[in-house]
Amino acid sequence: MPTLPLKGQTIVITRPRAQAGTLSAGIHALGGAVFLFPLLEISPWPDDALLRDAALRLADYHFAVFVSPNAARYALPRLCAVGAWPETTRAVAVGEGTARNLRSAGLEDCLYPRSRADSEALLDLPELSESAVRDKNIVIFRGNDGRELLAQTLATRGARVDFVPVYRRERAKAEWAEFGERLAAGEFAALTLFSSEVLRCLVEGCPPEQITALRQTPVFIPHTRIVEAARDAGFLRAIQTEAGDEGLLAGLNAYNWSFS
Repeated sequence: MPTLPLKGQTIVITRPRAQAGTLSAGIHALGGAVFLFPLLEISPWPDDALLRDAALRLADYHFAVFVSPNAARYALPRLCAVGAWPETTRAVAVGEGTARNLRSAGLEDCLYPRSRADSEALLDLPELSESAVRDKNIVIFRGNDGRELLAQTLATRGARVDFVPVYRRERAKAEWAEFGERLAAGEFAALTLFSSEVLRCLVEGCPPEQITALRQTPVFIPHTRIVEAARDAGFLRAIQTEAGDEGLLAGLNAYNWSFS
């Protein structure tokens, strides 16, 4: 008989519905149930003029940086449609999940940090040091908002940096009443979080009478910065995992559920 560490546990997934499949399947495989509660919707950037221009000028860039799996998902079809990927342009991913998307498109030699999936880890790579990027052209494919740390630091190091928005995030219409009722009934063993924006959505959208219960629920997060933000927001058990769905599933698998 296989071990089912999540048997009897319901885990809340806050990822967009289209991106929740792998995590949901992994939770089911560990014996758990899933409450899918997407708080963001992801859609293509409405004007692709900058993306079309970047595709035509891709060979002018020394590095093409994809800040998330969504950036790769929405940018790569246009970039690859123009022709073969330029040998002089190094594809860069913020983490393993994004790198997986790049490899699926044939970009096997992509650069990415193995330690964490964030801008800080990316900037620590020797290939993006000041001496390596000075006077280099870099394009960053990203969403409609997000942190400016990566671009600002690369520019400070002497690189010429262009932004290309390829997708946008918007708050989804969530069933907060049902979420609050089930939270109050103690049905949720844990929540999962992948972004600071989703954290804000949770805190701002949760029915006020259930905010204490929310903060007492274990929350599993694969990013140091978001773990710190969750603790600052009052979450009592913000648990950091390794990066990606695999890391989050490993964290859920290893957790002592008798403690909850």
